[in-house]
Amino acid sequence: MAPTPPPEPAIDVRDVRALRALAHPLRMSLLAALRSDGPSTASRLAERLGESSGATSYHLRQLAGFGFVEEVPGEGTGRERWWRALHRSTRWNSEELLAEPGGREVVDELTDRLVAQQRRMLAAFAANREQDDDEWRATASLNDWALRLSPARARELVGELNAVVQRWRDEHEEPGQPLVRLLLDLFPLEEQPL
Repeated sequence: MAPTPPPEPAIDVRDVRALRALAHPLRMSLLAALRSDGPSTASRLAERLGESSGATSYHLRQLAGFGFVEEVPGEGTGRERWWRALHRSTRWNSEELLAEPGGREVVDELTDRLVAQQRRMLAAFAANREQDDDEWRATASLNDWALRLSPARARELVGELNAVVQRWRDEHEEPGQPLVRLLLDLFPLEEQPL
């Protein structure tokens, strides 16, 4: 049975402190696990992530303090609390946050962590693709587009692409099917690394 998705589609983070709290590597992993696998306990998450249950419990409470997760109402006991993600994704406006004290540092830190996470996802795909059936092998897609755009036009393109993905999530998602990852990146690069 597929995990129940979080109740809200997204959270828009506008507070540098909340983004800094999210930038912690274990917190990012906890939130990702709750989003992809559904509700869990600190002990189960600790086992999955190779951490102590004390550490996962502490960091879940920190995430709850900033509204990223919550205890599942009516589930668990005082010792074994169940947690769930409140949102399917996290968004922030880098332009707004860069103007805030400490904003540049936290945006840079999160960017570094997200790039590392995407590397891990692509490496896992490459390592496991031989286990995929032919239909999924034919469906998987890795694209590398190059366009010449101003920052304003690039923002417009990102907005359109994100809107398409959001529409697909809202209208075409199929509960019970495998979780599909779509990495959508746009960045300037003066020279193609070879």
